[in-house]
Amino acid sequence: MKRRTFLIGSAAVTGGVMLGGYRLLRPKGNPLLPILEEGQFALTPYVIVDGSGVSVVAPRAEMGQGIHSTLAALVAEELDVTLEDVRVIHGPASNVYANHIAFPPTQNRRAFLEEEIKTRLGAPENPTQLTGGQSSIQDAFVKMRTAGASARHMLVEAAAREFGAEPSILSTTGGAVVHPDGRTIPYTALAEAAATVDPPDDPPLKPQEEWTLLGRSQPRVDMVGKCTGTAEYSIDMRLPGMLYAAVRRNPHLGARMTSFDDSRARSMRGVRDVIGLDDGIIVVASNTWYAMMAAREVDCSWESAPYPASTEEHLAALSDAVRRGEGPRWRDDGDVDRALEDSSVIVEEEYHVPYLAHATMEPLNALAWLRQGRLDIWAGNQNPTAAQFVGAQLTGLPIDAVHVHTTYMGGGFGRRLEMDFVASAIRAAMALPGTPIQATWPREEDIRHDSYRPTAVGRFRGAISNGRPAAIDLTVSSPALHSSASRRNEYLPRGDVRDTPDKFSVTGVMDQPYRIDHYRVTAAPGQRLLPVGWWRSVGESQNTFFMESAIDEMAHAAGGDPLEMRRSLLDHAPSRTVLDTVAEMSGWSTPLPEGRARGVAYALSSGAATAQVVEVSRSDDGIRVERCWIAVDVGIALDPRNIEAQVTSAVLFGICSAIHGEITVEDGRVVQSNYDDYPLIRMVQAPRIDVHVHESGGEIYGVGESGTPTAAPALGNAIFAATGQRIRRLPFGRSVTIL
Repeated sequence: MKRRTFLIGSAAVTGGVMLGGYRLLRPKGNPLLPILEEGQFALTPYVIVDGSGVSVVAPRAEMGQGIHSTLAALVAEELDVTLEDVRVIHGPASNVYANHIAFPPTQNRRAFLEEEIKTRLGAPENPTQLTGGQSSIQDAFVKMRTAGASARHMLVEAAAREFGAEPSILSTTGGAVVHPDGRTIPYTALAEAAATVDPPDDPPLKPQEEWTLLGRSQPRVDMVGKCTGTAEYSIDMRLPGMLYAAVRRNPHLGARMTSFDDSRARSMRGVRDVIGLDDGIIVVASNTWYAMMAAREVDCSWESAPYPASTEEHLAALSDAVRRGEGPRWRDDGDVDRALEDSSVIVEEEYHVPYLAHATMEPLNALAWLRQGRLDIWAGNQNPTAAQFVGAQLTGLPIDAVHVHTTYMGGGFGRRLEMDFVASAIRAAMALPGTPIQATWPREEDIRHDSYRPTAVGRFRGAISNGRPAAIDLTVSSPALHSSASRRNEYLPRGDVRDTPDKFSVTGVMDQPYRIDHYRVTAAPGQRLLPVGWWRSVGESQNTFFMESAIDEMAHAAGGDPLEMRRSLLDHAPSRTVLDTVAEMSGWSTPLPEGRARGVAYALSSGAATAQVVEVSRSDDGIRVERCWIAVDVGIALDPRNIEAQVTSAVLFGICSAIHGEITVEDGRVVQSNYDDYPLIRMVQAPRIDVHVHESGGEIYGVGESGTPTAAPALGNAIFAATGQRIRRLPFGRSVTIL
């Protein structure tokens, strides 16, 4: 942490709601104290003031989603400073910064929060400093505002002593405490005295009608750095004497390397070492290119793949599972079997989706430096406490000797929740102690050794009665995320490694608020196939495609309007509102020119009601995606412009994957290796996207993923409306030409 570091203000750091003051955390210590420089004062674990200014310590990682700006605004609002007056840095790895929304210790998030409010408990047994799951603002909304309010209280108390006045007569503005007679004392002059003031347990927060920063679009705090190329990512890090490494691993994921011959590689220019791993090698050289070229020349013998050898075999295994229909039932309303027997109109189909890579723009990389009983790690990562744990496990060092420096990320999408790329750098540093080593995965290793979005199969049977769905029976099957993670990360706690479906297998189908009297969702156990992991919108990305395609098929079978039928099935007010809004935005009820058609999809995504309409045009050359309209209920919009940017990004992410995204397997190896065979949509293919941000009030809902799940089904339903062809296997580019 450099000189002008942080004003980190959060008295309530133990939950997603107000859970009491800083006193609860004093036994755990303030993670900032060991790294403060002379003249810096940490008022709480989130705010430090020094003589040169104020900074906000963000507990979540910035990977392009603008989270640092909104987190800073939460603190600055209560502290009465502008965003221009603060600097934002990422906090150190510490359970004090645990995310209690993304993975609470119970599956019922609401019940967990209510229990915490009632008992004022501290952190759960295994907290994690995770960025993901649209959870950052939900977790921070109260705690970060409380951070600013606590720091302001302490500064006012310190100023009152200076003025010899009652704190109640003082006010704050522009980073200073103001006396009614006009005298002012800047926060920077009060820092040392404020650090001796006891923070309040429950400082009052500004009512929404008094907000000056929140609720308004703010300039991004990282904008200048990213526009000028001065923002620092881990791949930009340079230290004196640093060496560079490249990784090469068994193309059969999860299998070992039996032997290797590195004689050619060791004779190449710049090569310093070749390190053998259980499943591959790391080449260390004087620059990254030399390391990558030398890694190709290592002659490796690989074990065979521990999973079926082809994509079709993977899908067949899942199809067999859904056709058997066995597994835990995550929803079972009414009497589905009787309703299906009694109906004269039955719709029954099966849908398939492929594995998907994350394909982040910045290749996976990390820098590790092991020396004198200390390990430093620089990495763009989504879970610094996990990186710290991995460093301690691999090196044998105590946890407080491992220091994680979280940099900007050139894309995350869930991939940087994994610690395999961090482990590569640590292992290289262990082989050459005293030398900082930056390990980079070549793009081919990144694509071919991802923790993929699961391939999945969904089978539905729907019953139509009186022109509306009377019953729906959905069975889905995909590799289980938690089981795959336990097998994949041998240095993390193993937990439950059974291949039973987890809640991510059924999100997007079992939790939708459709009023269908007979509604059943079954999760058929998947097999151990390719390693899978968290991907933008996780299970919703495949299951919303299944659900919304099924609803669309049932609407057409019933002879109804697809949007109006969805609306008639929902008694959730925000859901009806976003459907009405997107209908108006898109002109749903107005006729279209010949060759044009629209499709609609709806989802309740992590609490955010979302509706999307896609318009396509058909010509002899193929299908073009022309327009997208999307309405999202965010509860309370803290930064409308950034929300719009995130929803737009999520829509593009979903459309790109729906058109092109596919990881395939041949001879037990992933076929795709780079952007030439795992393409992204080009600017010329990107549709115009119109976003409406709806505020139902009361709660905060996540927005970073909510535009992704509805993209594929809305596009698929539009293609059907335009061509009469129902495409039930993604990507759409397999079946039609997308211009």
